[in-house]
Amino acid sequence: MPEDVLVTADWVESNLEQFESDDPAYRLVEINNPTVTDESEYTPYEEGHIPGALNFEWDEVFTDETERDIVSKADFAERNGDAGIEADTTVVVYGGGRVPNWFALFGYWIYKYYGHDDVRVIDGGKGYWVENDYPLSTDEPDFPAQEYEARGPFESVRAYKDDIDKAIEEGIPMVDVRSPEEFSGEVIAPEGLNETAQRGGHIPGASSVPIGTTLNEDGTFKSADELRELYSDAGVDGDESTITYCRVGERSSIEWFLLHELLGYDDVRNYDGSWTEWGNLVGAPIETGE
Repeated sequence: MPEDVLVTADWVESNLEQFESDDPAYRLVEINNPTVTDESEYTPYEEGHIPGALNFEWDEVFTDETERDIVSKADFAERNGDAGIEADTTVVVYGGGRVPNWFALFGYWIYKYYGHDDVRVIDGGKGYWVENDYPLSTDEPDFPAQEYEARGPFESVRAYKDDIDKAIEEGIPMVDVRSPEEFSGEVIAPEGLNETAQRGGHIPGASSVPIGTTLNEDGTFKSADELRELYSDAGVDGDESTITYCRVGERSSIEWFLLHELLGYDDVRNYDGSWTEWGNLVGAPIETGE
């Protein structure tokens, strides 16, 4: 397991001085969506965050709501540079949500899409940090702006509708990371979330691996061996191309991270159009039930 992409709360705490420095070598970024539901473990940034952490709202920094697409390369570069991040900065992301790092790992995936080499995530996310009484601050850092040069985009980590058509036709493994109720079509979206679809169900041929099954009780990820077994049981062993999807591409970026970054499976792509695209397409095949 490549240890460097997943860091512990202890490691972050021992490096706080570097994260609080004006030197752009290390930056902490809290990534959340403040409009998540009542069930979410959401501690607002303003009420306490890891000392030195920047605040990147998921929708404002990583998406283009007009296009309903991910952020453009130019805007991504500008937003990072303005925050004091360079292309060779070690960026460590974390966040809360209904599951730990829900939106943080979507941010991680965007960083990889635009070629940022050194991105890491805190195991257990903000929930673990808060629950275990690590230090919190209400001071909002103001780092000197930097020139950020984005690369790519690297399309090898992203799947589109055409890739799903091909996956159905060729039997390429797809991992649906939503809840069992969403997978079966019993519900279309988690309660309280507004990005939705006309129809419920799943993409034909997809396997169900709900996010919760990848986590320990404390919100940290299960071991590499446990994860390999979990995915193997779902027909995914890393030998062939794999696509992850969810509702709008954020939860599926978590399992993209597990498969591609942690387990080192080569060809894994996140379908960020996910169910809000597929479930709204006229004539797209769907399946319901378990």
